[in-house]
Amino acid sequence: MPVTVEERDISSLVRLEGAIDISFAAEMKSILLNALAQKKEIKLTLDGATEVDITVLQLLYAIEREAEKTGAIVAIEGSVPDEISAAMTAAGLVKFKFQQ
Repeated sequence: MPVTVEERDISSLVRLEGAIDISFAAEMKSILLNALAQKKEIKLTLDGATEVDITVLQLLYAIEREAEKTGAIVAIEGSVPDEISAAMTAAGLVKFKFQQ
């Protein structure tokens, strides 16, 4: 499964692997909102992702903004593949405030 979550004591680790597109957006939204509702730190791993579409990027941007409003932390764990960074830049979403 391209989007998985591992619950930890103080964080939720959300892994994105492979090509993530609109077909996974509803599942990903549910996972991210559930993690945010638990008031845990959300850690994203993107190093296994090969491609993300604009829907996924918008969802990541939205969850980061929502977390900021509530004081929650959204952090990237590990590195971001060049392809994903390029997609973020192309979409104009280069001002993510994710912690690394």
